[in-house]
Amino acid sequence: MELAFIGTGAGVPSKPRNVSCTILKLLEERNEMWMFDCGEGTQQQILKTTLKPRKVTKIFISHVHGDHMYGLPGFLSSRSFQGGENTPLTIYGPVGVKEFVLTSLKVSQTKLTYPLHFVELEQTGVAFEDDQFTVTYDTLEHAVPSYGFRIVEADKVGELLIDKAREAGVPDGPLLGQLKALKKITLEDGRVLDGKDFVGPDKKGKILAIYGDTRYCPQGIRLAEGADVLVHEATFAAGEEKMAYNYFHTTAGQAAKLAKKAGISKLYLTHISARYVGKMAQELEKGARQIFEASYVVKDFDEYTI
Repeated sequence: MELAFIGTGAGVPSKPRNVSCTILKLLEERNEMWMFDCGEGTQQQILKTTLKPRKVTKIFISHVHGDHMYGLPGFLSSRSFQGGENTPLTIYGPVGVKEFVLTSLKVSQTKLTYPLHFVELEQTGVAFEDDQFTVTYDTLEHAVPSYGFRIVEADKVGELLIDKAREAGVPDGPLLGQLKALKKITLEDGRVLDGKDFVGPDKKGKILAIYGDTRYCPQGIRLAEGADVLVHEATFAAGEEKMAYNYFHTTAGQAAKLAKKAGISKLYLTHISARYVGKMAQELEKGARQIFEASYVVKDFDEYTI
């Protein structure tokens, strides 16, 4: 499981940073990628990476501001010609995203070569759930309804204790698979072995929280509680809380404070204003680390293993 930051800027594109887009790579887990927001120029950014658009099966849009969704028509159209034929894609987002996408495709007479589905979100709830992942969401505080998403991976069955099984006389083959499945097996000598005795403890699934634009708010703390990773906006530097509040955004210091209260492991700061370049971006990170040490200001094309 990896995070790839495709666009990390706020509001409008700048030379060092494109606007918002984060991709959760689940290639080992399910041979898919999930996109969170799709700002203008996202498809152009992806061309500079090894990422394959056909692998994107879900897009979660945090809110309807342009720097988070203007890239959708172009990305969806190009995906038809980049190996995405017949591979369904679902867009999750607030009311308005579906109308925006369908109107854009209709006016431009764009025909997609794959099924496109929409899930319009409410104030809070479950966006997606299967036996491997659950994605819940809550409304944060912004000028328009803006969502934060919590992605929870199911716990994984522990590893087969292969050395212990061989010491017990279990031969290579189907019997090992049955032990791995926690079943009881009978050996040729009549001994009965229980798979529960030959499998290690379950591995805790990963938890991520990925937010759209927001002020510092209690919902953000609850949604991120105990997460391995939080991706949070930091439009302004610590000390500019009044300006952040007036513009419905967060400072790096506030994001760090939220991370500390939520008990997360790592904080990745994105949605950085164009005013913070070079040493100023480093100072922004430094300010956050004074509150929460594991804080990192991310750049376009950064990738991190979770």
